Amino acid sequence: MSTTARSIEHYIFAKDANRPHLLRQAFTPDSSLEMVVHTGAISFPPQVSGRAGIADVLVRRFGQTYENVYTFCLGAPPEAGAGSHACKWLVGMSVKETGELRIGCGEYHWRFEPQSGLAEHLRITIEYMQACTAQDLEPVMNWLQALDYPWCLPGKMIDGAPPISNIAPIMEYLKS
Repeated sequence: MSTTARSIEHYIFAKDANRPHLLRQAFTPDSSLEMVVHTGAISFPPQVSGRAGIADVLVRRFGQTYENVYTFCLGAPPEAGAGSHACKWLVGMSVKETGELRIGCGEYHWRFEPQSGLAEHLRITIEYMQACTAQDLEPVMNWLQALDYPWCLPGKMIDGAPPISNIAPIMEYLKS
């Protein structure tokens, strides 16, 4: 597995498991984050500077609100030595306070430092963040747990999706 792919995996594992210390294996100390949010269902600051800031926004604060987080990168990991990588992503999670389900998708655009393979910039675009009832949590978690994690082929993800009307726009987005 390439160093750049491992950097992405460390980010996913840090965010999903609320382990900010893993970000030192994902981002350079002076890395930057850009958030492009096309939905009112979730909010993030548009710009974040430094690995510590990224850890605060994408791991610590995120982990205060959400649990049962599974994030997937669709498609193959980047090749060794890749300077950049773009892919669609999907996340499933529950809100700690209410148990409600959230399913979202969008795109990652990574730029890596050549020497270390660590990310020096990440742009996250959030296209959809759909709210579902707590009753939808079990079938969605069963679906997500059955997928290859964190790299998943889009067809496998789409084919196994439970029939929940709120996630239809997400499935259409992933097909495009």
